Amino acid sequence: MPMNKAHRALCGSRGWARFTERHILPWALNGVELGEDVLELGPGYGANLRVLVDQAPRLTALEIDGPTAGRLRRDWGDRVRVLHGDASAMPLPDRGFSAVVCFTMLHHVPTGTLQDRLLSEAFRVLRPGGVFAGSDSQSSLPFRLLHLGDTMNVVGPRSLRERLTAAGFEGAVVDRDRRGHNIRFRARKG
Repeated sequence: MPMNKAHRALCGSRGWARFTERHILPWALNGVELGEDVLELGPGYGANLRVLVDQAPRLTALEIDGPTAGRLRRDWGDRVRVLHGDASAMPLPDRGFSAVVCFTMLHHVPTGTLQDRLLSEAFRVLRPGGVFAGSDSQSSLPFRLLHLGDTMNVVGPRSLRERLTAAGFEGAVVDRDRRGHNIRFRARKG
């Protein structure tokens, strides 16, 4: 998850936290029932945790970057179980969660193979009937400029729907926001 200095500054800002709280999560989770045990993949600096912590009785966050996981543990450890680990090889048991979510992080997974492993792992750790939901950004000039020197492997809506189905999910839905800059997705484990 290498990120350049400008990208780290943006993702760690109060403005980004407010934007995720007011726009990204309400749109991405509209109509999604999270249930009792929620897993967030790639929480980064914790902007989404601010919202999710009040929506889920039990919340776990899995962060690949060790120092970032340590900061999240320090800041949220009394309300969120924070784990350091790779979402493409989760250190978690089968069928442990009612929902798995990820927001604006799939494009940081460096290869399609690792993205597919992440999708398969999300399926594995979900309980039957559980939902996998989230959002990600689409490519644009400003987005590409923000990611200079970063990992950026954008997932298109059509391929994501097909890849969710290939991972075992049912009823995969992927759509774009009004401007076409972001996608949201949701799918269920049968």
